[in-house]
Amino acid sequence: MTSPILSLSNATLSLEGNAGLVQILHGISLDVHRGETLGLIGPSGSGKSSLLMLMGGLERATSGKVMALDHDLSAMNEDQLARLRRDNFGIVFQSFHLIPTMTAVENVATPLELANQPDAQSRAVQELEAVGLGARAGHYPSQLSGGEQQRVALARAAAPRPAIILADEPTGNLDSSTGALIIDLLFDLRDRHDATLVLVTHDPELAARCDRVINLRDGRIEAAGAAA
Repeated sequence: MTSPILSLSNATLSLEGNAGLVQILHGISLDVHRGETLGLIGPSGSGKSSLLMLMGGLERATSGKVMALDHDLSAMNEDQLARLRRDNFGIVFQSFHLIPTMTAVENVATPLELANQPDAQSRAVQELEAVGLGARAGHYPSQLSGGEQQRVALARAAAPRPAIILADEPTGNLDSSTGALIIDLLFDLRDRHDATLVLVTHDPELAARCDRVINLRDGRIEAAGAAA
């Protein structure tokens, strides 16, 4: 049996807050397998986004172990983590995090150029066309609607052809019809790249599209099972 693409063993996360040390995640043990779509649900403050950040090496576990693609994330320095994310992860946030001084195609090409890909511009154009924004490639973020900006963010996440896609409330800033389009595009991105998708959401209909759902409460896994 192949090893999980993501694996957490008794992982905890504590962060320093105004009132002192705050325990965010408590002893999370979880395996995610290649090609799986996993939904993370739970009330606000339950630790969903923090768990996603651990999986992508954007936060370091305070204790326990986090493995991604057979790499022990706690044993890697920041440069190594950045290269691992660059080459293997596509990350989509609720806020679009586009570079305002770059056009859509420049935003999408940036991770490819950082990886010294010789075909960065052409691949960026292809990914924008895949999300229906080929005609908007030369526009800046300020010239795009919220839904268009999120589609650029999806294209940017897809451009490196990632093995793992992490999405944190990707429709949270969008109206329902635009959000539905973004979700269809996100699942299409997963299928096109045969990727593993981990998705944080408050939307039960979206969670129902996942292969499996993890429910978090107070930084602990409350229940796990197949989506309805």
